[in-house]
Amino acid sequence: MGDETRESRKTVLLWAGAAVVGVVAGYIAVLLVNVRHFYTDDTESQYVPLWITIGQHLRNGQFPGLVTDEWMTGNYSVEGQGSLLNPPQMLVSLIAPSFDNLLVLATLVKLAYSIVLVLGVFRVCRAYGALAPWAAVAGVAFTFSGWVLFLDQATWVLALAGTAWLTHAWASGIRYARGRGGPIPVFVFIFFAITVGYMWPGIETAMMICAVALGELIYQRNWLAPVRLLAVAGFAGLAGLMTYLPSFLSSHVTWRDAEVVIKNDGFMTIPWSESLNSSLPTTLPSFNSWFGLIQPFPIVYIAWFLIPGLAFIDWKAASRSARNVSGAAIFALAALMWTAGPAVIGPLRWPARVMPMLALGLLVLVCVLFSKHGTLKSWRTRVGVSAFLLLLLLMRTISSAPSGKLKTHVAAAVVVGLMGAVVLLVAAKRNQATACALLIASVVPIAYYQVDQVPHHPMSWNLPEKRKQAQDVFPDFDGLTLQLADSQLFPIPEKFLGGVYSSLVVGYYAKDLDLNYVNGYTPIGHYWFSQHLCMRWDGSVCPDAKRRVFEKEPTTGKTLADLMKVDRVVLQAAMYPNADSEPAPDGWKWVQYPGHERWIYVLEREGGPISTVNGRVAATDNVTATSVSESDDSSKVTVTSAQGGRVVFARLAWPGYHVTLNGEDIGYDTVMDTFLSVDIPAGTTDADLEVTWSPPGWQLGSATAVLGLAGVAVLQLLYVRGRRRPVDEAVPEPVSAS
Repeated sequence: MGDETRESRKTVLLWAGAAVVGVVAGYIAVLLVNVRHFYTDDTESQYVPLWITIGQHLRNGQFPGLVTDEWMTGNYSVEGQGSLLNPPQMLVSLIAPSFDNLLVLATLVKLAYSIVLVLGVFRVCRAYGALAPWAAVAGVAFTFSGWVLFLDQATWVLALAGTAWLTHAWASGIRYARGRGGPIPVFVFIFFAITVGYMWPGIETAMMICAVALGELIYQRNWLAPVRLLAVAGFAGLAGLMTYLPSFLSSHVTWRDAEVVIKNDGFMTIPWSESLNSSLPTTLPSFNSWFGLIQPFPIVYIAWFLIPGLAFIDWKAASRSARNVSGAAIFALAALMWTAGPAVIGPLRWPARVMPMLALGLLVLVCVLFSKHGTLKSWRTRVGVSAFLLLLLLMRTISSAPSGKLKTHVAAAVVVGLMGAVVLLVAAKRNQATACALLIASVVPIAYYQVDQVPHHPMSWNLPEKRKQAQDVFPDFDGLTLQLADSQLFPIPEKFLGGVYSSLVVGYYAKDLDLNYVNGYTPIGHYWFSQHLCMRWDGSVCPDAKRRVFEKEPTTGKTLADLMKVDRVVLQAAMYPNADSEPAPDGWKWVQYPGHERWIYVLEREGGPISTVNGRVAATDNVTATSVSESDDSSKVTVTSAQGGRVVFARLAWPGYHVTLNGEDIGYDTVMDTFLSVDIPAGTTDADLEVTWSPPGWQLGSATAVLGLAGVAVLQLLYVRGRRRPVDEAVPEPVSAS
């Protein structure tokens, strides 16, 4: 039999359960320190509100490819991070509106993904032949490695989700290449990793598949299995292509041009020397990021036993397993190379994001080798080598962040040495399984300690977590609101309710409040819209935005506020002091909202809201236009024009629009490169003008999805018909430790 089945099913399930328990215990430990750790930064300002609004659309029977009133943040097909084609994430969105406490929602979702992740790492190690205890060690250690704990789990939840699916794709890929499983699991897990919509897991999955395919070529010395693996990955890529086609085909109007630019400015690139920090829990690495040169948390930390433990591998015997684990080694090496730069490759920025892949590759590689070739022979020499490695760790860690941390780092090195001694003693006196249980248990207090050293995550917005309470203290703004504010001027709220978030929003916070705001969150943006309003990724604007919003566009005679059909403009008091002492713009009036004067001044239309008047028709020139029906992706209007004229719609001119007049294509134009406009020919009488939008590339994406499904079906048929003896039986690997 192959390596994977040499232990009883009961033993494997027991250790898989132990890995899950380790993750749950780690979450409890972190929550005891900081209950908001898993509700931080993008999680609170982007992802959770996005899940809520997508879930509400789905419950109403709508597919939210475009939400028009959100303007540059509302093109969810371009953003990708709505995960509109990802079944597990769609389930999360369906559930999300039922939660009032969003901290609980975020924590439960991340715990679920972390359990998927730990089991995925467990499966990868098992696929390479590791004993179940060591597979569990690798899984729990990776789940609480520095980058995962402080960034992916705390804030970038889609990176966590994508990595979770990547690990299962890896394990299923090995099984498929070695004849122990079929292509469908590989296809499904790669599809899940791609369609989370966060580009990095998709790219990392492609890197992993290439590394595994090359590793299997080295291991099996047969090209057929790697080709089959690459084929199923290619078919999964075709099926998930629609996730990125709209973004690519719309890139020319966004901040992220599709032009391939490769450069290295050193930002978010990690020097290879920082790898020597990976086993000291107190490490504060040095590289350029948003936090300056010295990082506030140990994001290059992997596992305390990783580097000192290298001394207890029989490397001569391990050479016999080199071909078996070559895929993991290649993957780790590729990740190490990438983390050091370049800083920008087209739309891919900040290569430090690949750090989890380095951690994953190294933990899989080392734990498999511990399992197969761990040894205590010549233990005195090995202890000396391990102590020397620990000394190197200490020296490098002190070099990275010497100020005020010397005693802390020395103490950490002593603790790591003592823990190592205990684990070695247990392994010698009892067995490896008990030693592995201790390693798993050690992850929990380390996670507790590390979060305790950074109890208030520096990226946190501190948004209120209870929706009903937040809604009760916020003004009940009806219609469409545009906020002119700068989040950099927000004070850190002393209390969530009654503070700045009782009057102002950031990112998608308005979705938590069930309010309709232009402002939102976008990493993509619309270049021209953002230029006209000087609007940034989190919905913030510059002080000149007030002038721009009420300045008339010369060809229509309308202001930006008119062309957007905004009902209300909220001005941040800190940005526009005493704004209500100035005369209101024509057609507007100052409105008082008692209890909110500290934070905002409010302008509203003198004649009441206009956002629902005559559909999305914002301006006409020599045309009579009457709205017949409206939806986010369609405007049907009856138009009449004797001499010919123009209709301007309150629609951002994203690629993907199609315009017909009485069923005939007539094309469209733009105003200010922003607002969709249609020229109406002379002599038009009561004609049907229809404006529709669909994600650009959807026809191509649908075709490639069908091709991908057909391809994997063929591979599955070939697999069923041609089952053969597993490669592991034909090419036996050593299974016992030295």
